[in-house]
Amino acid sequence: MYAIVEISGHQYKVTKNDVVFVHKLAKNADEKVDIDRVLLVADDKGTVKIGTPVVEGAKVTATVLDQVKADKILVYKKKRRKQYERRRGHRQQLTKLKIDTISL
Repeated sequence: MYAIVEISGHQYKVTKNDVVFVHKLAKNADEKVDIDRVLLVADDKGTVKIGTPVVEGAKVTATVLDQVKADKILVYKKKRRKQYERRRGHRQQLTKLKIDTISL
């Protein structure tokens, strides 16, 4: 069984026991998160339920494992012949989730 869920404006395909990195959620480690924005649910028999926009009564439960940072991304700007250069780094804050259950 798998589901397509929407978390913080992004869509993720999840199955049971998956570990997913999402944009930072305001939760501490070992807290439970209920995700109600389930867009699609498919079971092992091939039955697919598509929501309009969400599947009614479907819910995904996850556990917060950790708050981490992504790899550094360098942003580099330059204007030729103007002696202008700028380099900055950015590390996105992420939340590590473990999917516990997918229920209809």
